[in-house]
Amino acid sequence: MKTRTRFAPSPTGHVHIGNIRAAIFNWLFARHTGGQFLLRVEDTDIERSTPEAIQTLLDAMEWLGLNFDEAPLYQTMRRQAHIAGAQKLIEAGYAYEETAGERAGCVLFKMPGTDMEFTDIVKGHLKKPAADMADFVIVRSNGTPVFHLANVLDDIEQGITHVIRGDDHVENTFRHIALYRALGAPVPQFAHLPMIVNAQGRPYSKRDGDAFVGDFKTNGFLPAALFNYLALLGWSPGDGREVMSRDEMAAAFDLSTVRSSPAQMDMRKMLWMNGEYIRALPPADFAAICRRELSAAGIAPDENSTAVFALMQERIKLPAEITGATEYFFRDDYEYDEKAVQKKINSSAAGILEQIIALLESLPEFGAGNIDAALHQFVESSGLKFGDVMPPLRIAVSGQPSGPELAHVLAILGKEKVIARIRKTLKQFCAG
Repeated sequence: MKTRTRFAPSPTGHVHIGNIRAAIFNWLFARHTGGQFLLRVEDTDIERSTPEAIQTLLDAMEWLGLNFDEAPLYQTMRRQAHIAGAQKLIEAGYAYEETAGERAGCVLFKMPGTDMEFTDIVKGHLKKPAADMADFVIVRSNGTPVFHLANVLDDIEQGITHVIRGDDHVENTFRHIALYRALGAPVPQFAHLPMIVNAQGRPYSKRDGDAFVGDFKTNGFLPAALFNYLALLGWSPGDGREVMSRDEMAAAFDLSTVRSSPAQMDMRKMLWMNGEYIRALPPADFAAICRRELSAAGIAPDENSTAVFALMQERIKLPAEITGATEYFFRDDYEYDEKAVQKKINSSAAGILEQIIALLESLPEFGAGNIDAALHQFVESSGLKFGDVMPPLRIAVSGQPSGPELAHVLAILGKEKVIARIRKTLKQFCAG
């Protein structure tokens, strides 16, 4: 039998990373087994599942490349099938209509009165005593089906073989297995995924940082990086690999190796991952991102922009870093880091910078190799340390205490501009 998995969200306007991680695991398992990945939109909450909320969901899936293999099934379109299923259960003696009390008019499913158990692919063997499982509502008194009934009937309709979802559904699964059996349908295999938590072990939420797919997209994370990182929350290929293509993840993915313990969201690791994917971008794609960011900041890249972008691609983790890291290449009115100036620009540094002006003026060619060799020779012959020379020089030409290899920065700026900037710095901070 071909594997058929599904992602069955209830659209609310935001797509939480915990939900999309479940979609990723379903997608990976389907692709690993040569099966099919389906989408079911559980849109019965009319007030929250608006067309805009549904479009947000579809956009998030498209952005992450979570392609599904059949047209989406919309739960609201199957209300009559859900009611018919409830009627079938009543006629077979598995359900009944409550006639008294708070649940009068509701249809309740009759639990079998025996212990329930199943083997979860992730959590292992799970069991629940009959005494802990009461009859439950499957149709409300107003005639609307409850999640339990609709969910099971739709899984049957879609031929789902593996239900892969969050471990907050474990309790529901005992009830759902009873429903499958009462409806005479095959019971799918279940895999309940670990919760995503913050550093304190609590459910990860917006209070902890970016929590929705839209947040990551807005803040410049690449879809491949987010997909890769979320795939590793609770699973790993077991061979130490972390940066992997979608095909590599699909080939290696195995539900039996998914961990059952909570998976901690680590934004530092997410940033690192995004940086790895940015470094792997074709230079033209990275340049396009840089131009977009600089344009938004009112900065027009010049003829040196290609060299600047090539130099910075190894250092950038988020597009938001680009403007601050590169604007001094394109503006002479760059800001100085005050703490760096106070620490490194003093009378001693002024004397060193004066000597560097003479050194740079004497260079016949202003390439990175020549500059680097000259600066090294200057340090060695003067008896100074690199820490005495390089920091004030970097601050003078960029205003920043750190950055890419200094010789390359100077070469891109050019001799005339470098010397002018050193003199401007001396005049501003060391005059008098």
